[in-house]
Amino acid sequence: MTLASRVTVFFLATLAVVLVGFSCTLYALAWRYVYRQVDERLEAALNTMVAAAEVNSLGVEWEPSERTMSFGRGTILGAFRWWVIDDGGLRMDGSVDRAPELERQGRGSRAAGGRPVSVAGDGGAAWRVIERRLTAAPAGVAVDPADPPSAGLRPALILGAALSLEGPRATLRNLGLALMALSAALWLAALALGRGLVRRALRPLALMAESARGFRAHDLGERLPTPTTGDELQELGQSFNALLGRLEESFERQSRFTGDASHQLRTPLTSIQGQVDLALRKDRTPDEYRRVLAIVQEKTRRLRQIVDALLFLARADGENQDPRLETVELNSWAAEFLAAWSSPRSDDVRLELAPDPAHARVQPALLGEMVANLLDNACKYSDPGTPIRLRVEIRGAIRRLSVADRGQGIDPRDLPHLFEPFFRTDLARQRTAAGLGLGLAIAGRLARSFGGEIMVASAPGEGSTFSLELPGAVETRNAHPPAEPELAAAAGNSACGP
Repeated sequence: MTLASRVTVFFLATLAVVLVGFSCTLYALAWRYVYRQVDERLEAALNTMVAAAEVNSLGVEWEPSERTMSFGRGTILGAFRWWVIDDGGLRMDGSVDRAPELERQGRGSRAAGGRPVSVAGDGGAAWRVIERRLTAAPAGVAVDPADPPSAGLRPALILGAALSLEGPRATLRNLGLALMALSAALWLAALALGRGLVRRALRPLALMAESARGFRAHDLGERLPTPTTGDELQELGQSFNALLGRLEESFERQSRFTGDASHQLRTPLTSIQGQVDLALRKDRTPDEYRRVLAIVQEKTRRLRQIVDALLFLARADGENQDPRLETVELNSWAAEFLAAWSSPRSDDVRLELAPDPAHARVQPALLGEMVANLLDNACKYSDPGTPIRLRVEIRGAIRRLSVADRGQGIDPRDLPHLFEPFFRTDLARQRTAAGLGLGLAIAGRLARSFGGEIMVASAPGEGSTFSLELPGAVETRNAHPPAEPELAAAAGNSACGP
């Protein structure tokens, strides 16, 4: 079942429940109102008859010749009958159209406490009947002795009234049919219009699905048609197109990475092959062979560094698991690291520690690799004698470890690409600084494995600051001191500079 069909079925089912509930409620209210009107008319008629009778201690008097009862003509409530009979069943007065069966069944109303009851009259027709029995007044009631006994005086009289239910039932039946017809018409109209509206509303989604089916693996620039409806469908189209944009960017980055990797691998291999071919053209002296082997050794070491770095980056987001982290106090770690770090410019490095202990969860050896690369980068792109600061700071719940130099700085256009594999700035190429362009890519991956982030702030001619921000950690007694920094095979002696 399509989404449009499911939405339509749900909408129509909900509408059907609403219509049935509304119709049943309205019918029940109408039924209650009509029957209340019937009972009120019966009670009003009976009260009029009771008021016309004269009750004293001798009995109940009813003189038909002196009392003319008029209850109006029949209305929508149906035909009306009334009667006055004595205890012996003698009919003393009543409506012209006599209803013996109703008069006989009227006793049920008296048994029900004088409330109207429903009975079946002549021919099985339904009637609503009410009766009341009037008896002589109790002793002690004053009676005028001058009043002579009347022929209409009886010990007790039974006053009754009946109203036909054919009219009310016909009214309710017509109301029910009207409600059913109206509900069915509304439901059918909703069926005709609702399905069209649902299909029209979901048409953009169908167009997006149709477009997505037409995409090919090489059509990375394709995008879904996005409706300008300002609703969730537009948001879905924009979000999916943004995802396609990120995938295109990732694919292009991967393509550049593959091309750069091929170039970086081809260069040392070509050099090795050229040196070997040259050495094999004729017999050489031992010194010439040693020179060739030294060149091969250097190129092979560089080739291994490239391969190790590529494997690390390729598996960083897939097979590799994050390193086991431990809580380290960064002030003491930085001091021990700097004491073990060796460089021709060691004297230019200044250590600035936080005033309070700064604990963070890291892997000391990998952190040492990252900081060593950042320091080598600062040494490479700043003049000898200029200060390089290794700073530990506490910023609320954040622990910051930064390396700042006063070198040439980085062009703002290059900042977004610094952490891409094999990216090198124009300044790095002009200065022919050694490096693969993989160090910062590895540093960024290591920062993410620590749950942190590495950032850079730089301006041309003012220097650069690389900052590693880590979430703070609670001190633990079993924290191990940082080991002496060793550059892992992933980066070797390659600089991470731009």
